[in-house]
Amino acid sequence: MNKRIADFESLITTDYGNIAGIVVLHGGEKVYEGYFDGYTADDTVHIASVTKSVVSALIGIAIDKGYIKSIDQKVLDFFPDYKVKRGEKTIQNVTIKNMLTMTAPYKYKSEPYTKVYTSDDWTKAALDLLGGKGGLGGFKYSTIGIQVMSGILANATGQPVRDFATENLFEPLGIKTPHNTIIHCKEEYFAFIKDKYARGWVIDPKGTNTAGWGLTLTPRDMTKIGQLYLNGGLWNGKQILSSKWIEDSTKENSRRGELPYGYLWWIMDNKGHRCYAALGDGGNTIFVNLDKKIVVAIASRFMRRAKNRIELIEKHIIPLFINNNQ
Repeated sequence: MNKRIADFESLITTDYGNIAGIVVLHGGEKVYEGYFDGYTADDTVHIASVTKSVVSALIGIAIDKGYIKSIDQKVLDFFPDYKVKRGEKTIQNVTIKNMLTMTAPYKYKSEPYTKVYTSDDWTKAALDLLGGKGGLGGFKYSTIGIQVMSGILANATGQPVRDFATENLFEPLGIKTPHNTIIHCKEEYFAFIKDKYARGWVIDPKGTNTAGWGLTLTPRDMTKIGQLYLNGGLWNGKQILSSKWIEDSTKENSRRGELPYGYLWWIMDNKGHRCYAALGDGGNTIFVNLDKKIVVAIASRFMRRAKNRIELIEKHIIPLFINNNQ
């Protein structure tokens, strides 16, 4: 191992102690793969909010296949049995696009995780929080709210989200489908997110998979998602996801402060290059540099206020593994 790589791995161990694995692809070829803290290539990690970006891909596939007509459809179109409370008007105008771009209003100031995750139907609990007095269009990041997307997928396709994902995304990409993991209470929720070797994809008591968190993947799996997007939806000569969906998903549709947002993907600029990323708690990241044809996956254990992974990628990973090899 050359000294620069040894120094880099020492930096990870010292300054980024919760990183489990890093995989770097350039032009579709692997240029680095490293595991830390006892992890191996086969170990899955809870990817936290990166789950949102995977669900965004599933929504795109459902549209490609005609299960969903368009992102301008109203959310409530998919829940015909849902009873809207008297006087509630805002929720009736919320569209799939509002959900994808985090521009739907909610009735809370801080997300009531315990209330939702101890209910017997998380999708209904999320719907109950949607709307209120806030108007449409303002950016409001939500993890609980995105649970509605799983309900939409299940109702639109007529099959469990995990089954739809397996058939249309995981199997085509060679990703081993995680088993369902049920969470009953707050203690089990914390046990799952803190489990070093978390496995599965969380479901609620109704059997609906989570959309905002709760999916476990390996770093190699994560690079496959990134590479699929970099390829414009093509994989081994087959169009898994339309290039138009990827293009629309990875351009600015809303904004959180200075940071543009697509369809459950963060949009960024790196020295004039077009970049976007799926970002999750603890520093889980799928980073794509479209112009340089780079995909970086970083899988990380749960940790509050983890150090900035985009900075790590731009300051250390790209200079070492890409620029150094050109």
